[in-house]
Amino acid sequence: MRLKTLALALAAALLSTTAITAPAHAQIEVDVNRGDVKPLPIAIPVFGGAQGAEIAQVITGDLERSGLFAPINQAAYIEKNPDVNVQPRFADWKTINAQALVNGQATVEGGRLTVNFRLWDVYSEQPLLGLQFTTTPENWRKLAHKISDAVYERLTGEKGYFDTRIVFVSESGGRIDRKKQLAIMDQDGANPSYLTDGSYIVMTPRFSSTSQEITYMALRPEGSSIYLFNLESGRRETLGNFPGMVFAPRFSPDGGRVAFSVERNGNSDIYVMDLRSRSSSKLTSDPSIETSPSFSPDGTKIVYNSDRGGTAQLYVMDANGGGGRRISFGAGRYTTPVWSPTGDFIAFTKQAGGQFHIGIMRPDGTDERLLTTSYMDEGPTWAPNGRVLMFSRETPGAGPRLWTVDVTGRILRAAPYPGSGSDPAWSPLQN
Repeated sequence: MRLKTLALALAAALLSTTAITAPAHAQIEVDVNRGDVKPLPIAIPVFGGAQGAEIAQVITGDLERSGLFAPINQAAYIEKNPDVNVQPRFADWKTINAQALVNGQATVEGGRLTVNFRLWDVYSEQPLLGLQFTTTPENWRKLAHKISDAVYERLTGEKGYFDTRIVFVSESGGRIDRKKQLAIMDQDGANPSYLTDGSYIVMTPRFSSTSQEITYMALRPEGSSIYLFNLESGRRETLGNFPGMVFAPRFSPDGGRVAFSVERNGNSDIYVMDLRSRSSSKLTSDPSIETSPSFSPDGTKIVYNSDRGGTAQLYVMDANGGGGRRISFGAGRYTTPVWSPTGDFIAFTKQAGGQFHIGIMRPDGTDERLLTTSYMDEGPTWAPNGRVLMFSRETPGAGPRLWTVDVTGRILRAAPYPGSGSDPAWSPLQN
């Protein structure tokens, strides 16, 4: 085993990490690429010490909602409250069919919260990972999400996505007096808060991948505007004035540009603005509706939807506006495309046969797969590891709710936010 020290900055305090890794012969793993993957039985006893029960509960919820892990009911545990500094009684954990075990200890000293935890392979009786996190006590939930990310990555080989946030449109009231507010929450539905007061309509909030900044469209009686909002400083500013309606903004991967659409006289085109110079350029000029631009992760391409062929379909062009090429050819309408952060898929909304679907395809249009089907599913957004999508689902007679689905389509479930919400956008992993 080897020892390494990591330093991770939290929003308001330093979170430090010390890690140990397992011997190479440990065999436990979760194959995330199998569509029929069976969730891994995992035991997560209450951590010892301050807020240990709450920390273990958050980790349990994170891993269970991923669909890749099956936390074992604590009532079945034979060994109670295992000490993180003592080797577990593996026979007791094998008896209840736990294949992995996560145990830990939390302490508070000098105004700092420190959590030590271990991840064990029960059947090989080997440690897989050991970490120590230190932060301020009020950041205990963030610390728990980081433990979840570490466990997920060690057992699946892919980055986790639990220490993230979701910005979305919170909806309330009836259809006539509908109130739409910009809202933000942790990915597990905790700590929801409002960023606008609901006196005007907000749509399509999107995160920057490089900073704690979002862009969104605001619609007031006098017209529409695109805003930039820095979540750390609270600074809010518009991108400027445009003749016509502006909508569907999205950041470039480097955070230096915003692509958006401008509608005039029934025709809409895609523009891009450099945020430093505030100069903008027009990328499309077809006599049709072009909208919903989304950059490729390397910033060289943009996927968007256009009805130039008679119905809404997906197209890919160079980021400077050249070489638009259609990539969707199925029956129905394709809208709201968004490029995966890993670059291997483009997600979209598809309307066909009276149903709505969330689907994915390769950037060249091959390997199209529909992951969901319902009365109304729309507006997908990717988790930062490119494994999970969040979207909004509406059923007859009810408001929209947030849902998640993985790229196999097998793990489909309602998101933990209890209220009505639409237009979700996933943040990158937080530092």
